[in-house]
Amino acid sequence: MKKSGHVPKRFKSLSDALSASGFPVPQHPLLSLINGIDRSLNLQAPRHPHVLNFYKISYRPSMGGTLKYGQTHFDFNGGGMLFAAPNQIVGSKEDADSADDRECINQQITLLIDPDFLLNYPLAKEIKQYNYFSYATNEALHLSDKEKEIILFIFRMIEDELDGRIDEFSQDVVISQIELLLNYANRFYKRQFITRKPVNSTLLQKMDDILDEYFKQQKPFNQGIPTVQYLAECLNITPSYLSDMLRSLTGQNTQQHIHNKLIEKAKEKLSTTSLSISEIAYDLGFKHSQSFSKLFKRETKQSPTHFRQSFN
Repeated sequence: MKKSGHVPKRFKSLSDALSASGFPVPQHPLLSLINGIDRSLNLQAPRHPHVLNFYKISYRPSMGGTLKYGQTHFDFNGGGMLFAAPNQIVGSKEDADSADDRECINQQITLLIDPDFLLNYPLAKEIKQYNYFSYATNEALHLSDKEKEIILFIFRMIEDELDGRIDEFSQDVVISQIELLLNYANRFYKRQFITRKPVNSTLLQKMDDILDEYFKQQKPFNQGIPTVQYLAECLNITPSYLSDMLRSLTGQNTQQHIHNKLIEKAKEKLSTTSLSISEIAYDLGFKHSQSFSKLFKRETKQSPTHFRQSFN
């Protein structure tokens, strides 16, 4: 079978990715920082979407133009940060203008980190806990002027360390600087959730409406309990961003909100119908009534039977 010409190209090493953009071989084979803000560069971004085998952290003072990131496209003029984990699709649209692509890559700071660089350090596991590496581009981190100063300062510290004399402490220092960068990004994302509370509250209401409609149409019986992925797709955001946004608003993630809705509907059926516990469980999307009873008791501190009896 003939392969599609639209299969994203995979860059297995930093050297491969950098050489494709006209950048020289990196000083360190597992780590590279490209500074297109402080230095004059003449690089050519890859023309098509591509897959990296390493982490990518970028700061852009301007995000004009359209970028494909994951399964979405994004277009805005404000500056901010983008994060990509290994094996994510990232790159410009196939029909993007090459001059725009070149301007974009030449006016940003990008840090590329091979996972092997983190081996034997706690960060090798901890980096997977930063959910923003799985956010889509339309969930980019927008920075205030003060936050930009902090992020740029850390990038430049990493650059100075890479450009300086490599010794036995170099990797320890850079690892610490990367951790600092990630922790500040985490902090600024929490701030972004707070400052965008009105917008996020609207998303919360939309999600609640989607759940109500799902149960109203009796979809659980045939399609099962609504999933986090289903809700995220309906809202056009990533599952990680949805859960983090909800946690910042309510203290609960998406799965907990789904459970709340299940309990709400279960109480309604227990108090207003004569359906058996098993029938209610199946109506709500549970494959086994025991799973329903276990969740109900965990959330309400009483069994479905005792709730029905006490209500009556």
